[in-house]
Amino acid sequence: MTAQAYPRPGTTALVTGAGSGIGAATATALVDIGCRVICSGRRLDQINTVSERLGDTARAVTLDVTDDYSVDSLYDRLPRGWDEIDILVNNAGHDVGGRRRFDQGTMAQWASIIETNVIGLIRVTRKVIEGMLQRDSGHIVNIGSTAGFQPYATGTIYSGSKHAVHGFSESLRMDYADTGVRVTEICPGLVRTEFAQTRWDDAVKAKEFYQQHGTSLQPEDVARTVVFALQQPPHVVISQLVVVPTG
Repeated sequence: MTAQAYPRPGTTALVTGAGSGIGAATATALVDIGCRVICSGRRLDQINTVSERLGDTARAVTLDVTDDYSVDSLYDRLPRGWDEIDILVNNAGHDVGGRRRFDQGTMAQWASIIETNVIGLIRVTRKVIEGMLQRDSGHIVNIGSTAGFQPYATGTIYSGSKHAVHGFSESLRMDYADTGVRVTEICPGLVRTEFAQTRWDDAVKAKEFYQQHGTSLQPEDVARTVVFALQQPPHVVISQLVVVPTG
């Protein structure tokens, strides 16, 4: 007897921040296991590039998680037949202005991190979860961080945002423990992406940052952990998965 595959082939997934890094790698990994993937992000050129590379099983939809209208109008802008989202990967996030002492950053920078990493994640989850509850089926995967339980100097706001993601994820999972909606938090350590360059808008500084920290994870490493959590049978919940580099 052939074991049932999870997720079912053709299941629709929404990945936020899918234009690069972990988001792009996750979108690719989901297509590889038979999902249809909505690649979302603020920059249409980036998400179009990813979607076109993935072919007919992917669609690009602009989505700014910090904007109420952008999120509220999401379903109106989806292609026909792509509105039953059973997998949500909340990946969008940034640390622009981070890795500096708290008083050295601006209030606008700190507020932007919280707005994207925390409120944006909550905003998208609130929009998508209604359909999941109606179908009594769905899986929400929040990309957290080891910074969510291991704070560090110069990480006051980013670490604080990931602490919030951790608390939200744990409580959300408990809220829906008696339903068909599962909640998983993936907590990576240092991942080598465009994240550091975006933080400083300085490619040289970003390269030096990763070099001084030694071994880093790759986006594909995190994507595999997402797939692992999704492939568990319905009675199994991977509540939290921590993945760190060896060095």
